[in-house]
Amino acid sequence: MRLLIVEDEPNLGQQLRNALEGAGYAVDLATDGEEGHFLGSTETYDAVILDLGLPEIDGLTVLDRWRREGRVMPVLVLTARDSWSDKVAGLDAGADDYVAKPFQTEELIARLRALIRRASGNASAELIAGDIRLDTRSGKVTKGGEPVKLTAQEYKLLSYLLHHKGKVVSRTELIEHIYDQDFDRDSNTIEVFVTRIRKKLGPDVITTIRGLGYSLEEPTGVA
Repeated sequence: MRLLIVEDEPNLGQQLRNALEGAGYAVDLATDGEEGHFLGSTETYDAVILDLGLPEIDGLTVLDRWRREGRVMPVLVLTARDSWSDKVAGLDAGADDYVAKPFQTEELIARLRALIRRASGNASAELIAGDIRLDTRSGKVTKGGEPVKLTAQEYKLLSYLLHHKGKVVSRTELIEHIYDQDFDRDSNTIEVFVTRIRKKLGPDVITTIRGLGYSLEEPTGVA
């Protein structure tokens, strides 16, 4: 999952980036509203953390522009403003959730997980396909109840496919969602990660759709 943080406080922005990367996300960081608006308009994100008090363009304007442009990624508004009117303004502009500073990082990450799950139609914190389970809270993956150790990139790829279970996901889409902006994106590595996941979880867990991409389906006969 790939996230965008738009935050002008350097220390807070970097702390959030470190925490979210540690939680398994690919993260881009913008430090003003103009850069944040550009990235949110031109790149693909699973969720955005948006400060309201930004230089160049304020957060409410950035959010309003995204929504007018048809950008539908979940947005969590983060701000020092704690009045009810600011909360209402953020939600009316198109925010999906609201956290006031100071905050607990664990709560913010939990809210982001919930936003991403809901956006992909998943209500539970556990993503399940047959006997494979991925717990988005702990980052643990099991098969038949036994823990399976995945690398960070393998986990990101499996998590994205589980969030979009039953859909065909192209290599381009996977690259856009598991790597941050600065990563040297090589489409050939996707096939490598898929091969490794199949070795660890079973050869049939991910289906290659020739010319289109990959799909993770519920096993036949499983409700």
